[in-house]
Amino acid sequence: MATISREGRRRLRQKRVRGRVSGTTDRPRLNVFRSLSNIYAQVIDDATGRTLAQASTVDKDLQAQVGGKKKAEQAQIVGKTVAERALAKGVKLVVFDRAGYYYHGRIKALAEAARSAGLNF
Repeated sequence: MATISREGRRRLRQKRVRGRVSGTTDRPRLNVFRSLSNIYAQVIDDATGRTLAQASTVDKDLQAQVGGKKKAEQAQIVGKTVAERALAKGVKLVVFDRAGYYYHGRIKALAEAARSAGLNF
């Protein structure tokens, strides 16, 4: 019996989470992707297939803010920024899609920063 890799297990969790979580026009989806060195967040309306707001550590606007900080602190900056951009577009309610990652560390830091900036989920 073959063992499933760490990424394979995350894909299974992601599929399970995405079966329950879907963004609508009234309540879009806040999606998070985490790589080894960066973190990305998008507010997505799945009904129309459009990205309403996004922020990441590779944004030119955020490069000066995230430079030299720890990854959890970078995630807080990204969470705050994506929340501010979503609120500017009139989005207050979202559904949080952790994309199969555990709600811990950088994912938790991003979510809590987005909540403190005004997003409700």
